[in-house]
This record gives sequence, structure tokens and C-alpha cells, in this order.
Amino acid sequence: MGDACGRAARDHRSVLPRPIDDDDSLLDAYSRAVIGAVERVGPAVVKISMKGADGSGAVITPDGLILTNAHVVGRGGTAAVTFSDGRRASADIVGRDPHTDLAVIRVSAGGEPIAWAALGDSRAVRVGQIAIAIGNPYGFHHTVTAGVISAIGRSLRTESGRLMDDIIQTDAALNPGNSGGPLVTTRGDVIGINTATIRPAQGLCFAIASNTARLVAARLIRDGRVRRSYLGVGGQTVPIPRGVARANQLAVSSGVFVTSVEAMSPASAAGLRDGDVVIALGGAPVTGVDDLHALLTEEHIGKSTTLVILRSAARRELTITPIELAPPQQGS
Repeated sequence: MGDACGRAARDHRSVLPRPIDDDDSLLDAYSRAVIGAVERVGPAVVKISMKGADGSGAVITPDGLILTNAHVVGRGGTAAVTFSDGRRASADIVGRDPHTDLAVIRVSAGGEPIAWAALGDSRAVRVGQIAIAIGNPYGFHHTVTAGVISAIGRSLRTESGRLMDDIIQTDAALNPGNSGGPLVTTRGDVIGINTATIRPAQGLCFAIASNTARLVAARLIRDGRVRRSYLGVGGQTVPIPRGVARANQLAVSSGVFVTSVEAMSPASAAGLRDGDVVIALGGAPVTGVDDLHALLTEEHIGKSTTLVILRSAARRELTITPIELAPPQQGS
């Protein structure tokens, strides 16, 4: 009798449902989130081939405009584009901006519908949220990696020497060929354009924020380039001695030491000299070379503005009229 009851109890336990493991449940939710984002955005991700070099891109309009990296299309010419479904088409360069490592190309699918992805609001990105990268690393078509947003508001220097601000750092694995592909949220919003990794470090990957990409893409579509102003001065960031800063009631503790002034340039016409220290332009403080670069936007082109300098440790104001920076040569 006892053995029969024991067997019955064991048999009863064997048919009871297994308790749901919270970790399994969470993993399923994570998987569903990634799968959903890839299904929404994946069809808009393309492979870009330029003279043997491969990269990635994201279609951002239904008429075939593709956002990618400037270094992906840096060699110029016609790009070969492969869609996620295997279709192939050629694309022409609409414009490129090496200073932000962004480019726009246009593809024609011969009247067939083209999937496209929406640029999200990178200001809403939070550290720790899931980040999904889609691209073509080493030519492996349509590869997906996932991680988290590691940091926001990073700075990264481009091949042109300019500093890009508002860069998103992620640990979603990126490799050569991922460049130009999208970084997306679980909702399928493109929050960045993947651009760089730091080697040999692992998990240090970077994307250009979507808000920057939206602005640059609009200018490239309109003008084929991003217009910037130019002074014609070479310089380096230097600290300003405390005594000099106090004597001149300065709000900055560093500035741009002028190392060279180009002949026939706005800087030369304004009377800027080697050894001057630039501390403000147009009322905005200049604490270093990167500040000066950031201020040289198209709004200053052809407009006289105030340049504040230190000369022989004394504050002076000059009037300068920036001109338009010549567009970079194709492939630079």
C-alpha cells in the first residue's frame, strides 16, 4: 500500500508543469525584441561595393537614398548595391562629408519597391539600452550583432582631422564591412550610423548619432556637400596663464595659439599674426582647435564677425570675414 502511494505521488509530480524559469522568460523577450527590430529594419540594409571594398548602408527614403560612411565611398565612382533579398543595382554618389564621415548615394531599383528605415531621435538614447547593428562585416551579407549602448556624447576624430561630437559608443560587435550600416533600437529606429572600432580593443565600437546624420544628409541631398567657413589659420590648443586670464577678465583657461597665417586669407586680411591666441569667435568662447572647427559653420560664410584674441598678453578684438571652405577632393 505504501509503495503504491509512493509511486502514485511520484507519477503525479512527473506530470506537474515545470516552473517557469525567469531567466528563460527574459531571454525569450530579449530574443523577440532583437528579431522584431531586424525584421523591420533588415530589408533596408544594403551591401555597398566600391572597387573591391565592401561596406554597408541604410536606405532612408522610399525613392532610394542611402546613408553610409564617406570612407566607404571615398574612392568615388559608381557603387554596386546588393539588397537583403539579393537584388543588385548601381548607385551614384549624391554627396559626401569626410568631416563627419557621412555620405549619401542614390540607387534605382527599376520601379520595384524599396524598403527603407526611419532615422530616430538620438537624443532619446539611454546608456544601457539594447543596440542592434546590421551590416556586412568582411563581406558576410546581412550580419546581425547586438549589445548595449555603452556611452553617449563621445568624441571621435575623423580621417580629415576634425573632431566629431555626439558619438554613440556600443559594444555591439562591429568589423570592417559594418561601416555605414545602421545601429537600431528594439523598436526599429535607426539611432546611429556605424563608423569605427578601436583595435585591438574589443567592445569599443562607435556610431554617428542619427540627429547628426539627419542634418548632414539633408545638406548633402540639397548641396552635394556640407558648406563650412574658413579662416586660413593654423593653430594648436594651449593653456592661458592664470595671471593673464585674471588681468583680462577671461572666462576661458585655454585658447588656440596661432602657428601660421595663410597669405590672402581672411585671417591675414583681419590682421591676425603668428603668436596670437584666439579665445572667441562671434561671441562664442574658443578653448581649443576643436571649438574653433565647430564654430566654422556655413552661417559665418561672407559675414563679418568679431574675433577675440590675446596679443602680448593683452585682449584685442579683430573683425574677420570667413570665406567658404573649398570642398575636399574626391577620395580624400
